[in-house]
Order: sequence, then structure tokens, then C-alpha cells
Amino acid sequence: MKVLVIGGGGREHALAWRLAQAARVSRVYVAPGNGGTRADSRYECIDISEPAALRAWALKEKIALTVVGPEAPLAAGVVDEFRAHGLRIFGPTKAAAQLESSKAFSKAFMKRHKIPTAEYEAFTHPAAAHAYVNAKGAPIVVKADGLAAGKGVVVAMTLEEAHQAIDFMLLDNKLGITHNEGEDGKASPRVVIEEFLEGEEASFIVLCDGRNVTALATSQDHKRLLDDDQGPNTGGMGAYSPAPVVTAEVHARAMREIILPTIRGMEKDGIPFTGFLYAGLMIDAAGHPKTLEFNCRMGDPETQPIMMRLKSDLFEVFWHATDGTLDQVELDWDRRVALGVVMAAHGYPLTPRKGDRITGIPPEAPDAVVFHAGTAIEDGELKASGGRVLCVTVLADSVKQAQQRAYAVAARIQFDGAQYRKDIGHRAVHARGSQG
Repeated sequence: MKVLVIGGGGREHALAWRLAQAARVSRVYVAPGNGGTRADSRYECIDISEPAALRAWALKEKIALTVVGPEAPLAAGVVDEFRAHGLRIFGPTKAAAQLESSKAFSKAFMKRHKIPTAEYEAFTHPAAAHAYVNAKGAPIVVKADGLAAGKGVVVAMTLEEAHQAIDFMLLDNKLGITHNEGEDGKASPRVVIEEFLEGEEASFIVLCDGRNVTALATSQDHKRLLDDDQGPNTGGMGAYSPAPVVTAEVHARAMREIILPTIRGMEKDGIPFTGFLYAGLMIDAAGHPKTLEFNCRMGDPETQPIMMRLKSDLFEVFWHATDGTLDQVELDWDRRVALGVVMAAHGYPLTPRKGDRITGIPPEAPDAVVFHAGTAIEDGELKASGGRVLCVTVLADSVKQAQQRAYAVAARIQFDGAQYRKDIGHRAVHARGSQG
């Protein structure tokens, strides 16, 4: 059967990689893909992005299953478009994707359905937002209400940082998000300002078919650019799975208090949720999780380690998910640790440089795969074409061994200005010693 993966990042490369290994899959198409998928005969890249055009192509090619990777096509209604023409597609509808595409929608939903999250208020007027921050104090979190490719969240440790973030997002509208209705009836930017939560973050990702839920392996992302969790927030500089912070008790609480109430709440509100549901959790010292945010897709770079550990046939899993029979699925996982190190371009995250030539990527091995994200083939050469360029992903018996293996591979890869953290997995090492 033919399968289509929509997207061109590292997450989509990892999904396509795992789907290509499925017994019933004859061909994997990626739209638009990247330099890595274009150079690999296992995939065929399609230069189509508009939902209706993709749908027309999928009908013509008799695509059996489509999987949506990134958030933008979901917010544009690609799932609605495909379903309206009888095509099987895994992902949430445009209405359900508001859990990610609108922070204000998501926070109001959580409040209404009593799902644990940080206290918040939403603002379209800068003066009101500034006054709220002054009243609450720092640290405090400022979020753009809309899709900002992982760059719309500022964890302000000082009042000055918070005020700068408000001006950046509201006054100057540097993120260019103006799809929300402002208080004057015109389209304007909006921010959500939240209380700062203490604890340790984890990524809790599940598959949903509208009613049933199957949890994926736990993982932990590293959002800050620099070692020791310093520097600006990014889309993610690396991840590993499993995450020791998600104990059996935390897992049970997250399912009971966050995931299931969300699925039931969406169903109750008349917008049943299908697809990946990603809850970014903050877990306090007592093991109580709160929801930082929802994403309606797999995380990137969490997908890469999770796909490395998944042993089940991913096509069959998605088939059940689109049939509404996820309750019949039990996922099989590699017992080893998977760890991914993101190699980013010079200037990332604010001004990533494009065009640097990439060399030294080793051949794929059973326990080491270099997934491509911001890469392109230009004049027959592989070059950097985005902020996060590659994700070096490995399997090993412990976090320490995975670190050693991943960094040995990363050291062989060369492109001017390459930057990557040297401490991915540090929390797990501190939590468990060398046993991962």
C-alpha cells in the first residue's frame, strides 16, 4: 500500500523511516520532504503543500493512508479536506487542532474541563498585559496565541524580560500572528500570560482515535539552546526516551487527570480528537503533573528517539487509529534508551544561516540513524536549509552509553557554524546514574 507523510522536518523523516519498514507498505511519499528523504530511494518526495492539491494528488495516486507531521497543515484543515473526499488520514480536524493553534482556546478548554494547568489571562492590549505582569511579578511566562514554530514562548525570569516579550508579540507583532479577533473587532495579535511552574518537564504523547487512547513511550525534550539549560528557547535541541521523571505513578496521573479528561472534553464539546495528542507536562517535586501546553502532533525532536525504540508495525497502528480500534493495539518497545542530538545551523534560533555544505554523515546503522530536518540538495550537494539541520539518534543500553555514541557520530559530521548541546540526557544521568 502507498503511504503519504505530510511535512519536511526531522519528525517526518523519522515517521517515514519507520513506515517504510512496515510489511504492507509498498511506497512512502513525503510532501515536501528534505535533503535526506530526497537522497534516499526508500522515499519519493512530492512538491505539493496546499491541502486541496495534496488531496487531489492522493486520490489520483490511490494513497491508502496519510499521516500529518507538522502543525500548519492541521491548522489549515488538511484532515477535513482529505476526509471530505473519503481518504484515510491520521490527524485532528481544523477545529480539534485549536488545542495547539490557539493558546487561548486551549487554556479556556482546560479551565472549563478542570484539567490541571497554570493560572493565566489572555490579552490583546499591551497596556493591560503590562499591568498584569507588574501585578503578578516574575518569573512569569508570555506566550503568543498562535502557531510560532516553537518560538512563541518566553519564560521571563525578570519583569524586564516579560515587558520586552509583550512588546515583541503585541506592540511590534514581530511574530506576525494576526488571526485572532481583537477587542476592537479587528484582527490583532493576542498573548496568554501564565504563572511560572516549578518542576521538571516531560513530553507525554498519545495516539487518539476519537475515543480510545494509546500512550507512546515517554520522552524528554531539551528546549534551551545551550548546555545546562541556558540560552534562548528553541524548537528543541535534543531528546531521549524513556524519561525517568515519568514514573508509573506520574504516568497514571497524567492519563487520569490530563489525557482522558481532554479526550472526553473534546468529545463532549462536539469536536472529537483524532491524531497525536502531545501534552507538555511540568512535574513538581511531589510528582503532580500540570499541562504546560498541548500540541496536536508528534514532538520534534521527541519523534526521532521514540521511532527508534518502536518495534511495532507503525502502519498497522495507524490503520487501527483511523478505524477507531486503538483499543486493540498494544505497542512493543525496545528496552534500550534512545537519544537524539540536534545539530543546528549558525545563528539558530533567531537568524539561522542557510547554504552551508554538510559532509561526514555516516551510513545508517541498526543502532544509529541521522535524521534530516533543515537540509536540501543544491547543485548535487547536501546543504543546510533551516534552523535545526540534523538529529543524530542512537540506541544504547544506558543514557551515558547513548550520549557517548551520539556525540561520536555528531563529531564526524561537518558544516560551518554547526552548534549542538553537549549534555542531552543530563537529567536522566543525574536521576539514575549510568543505568539510564
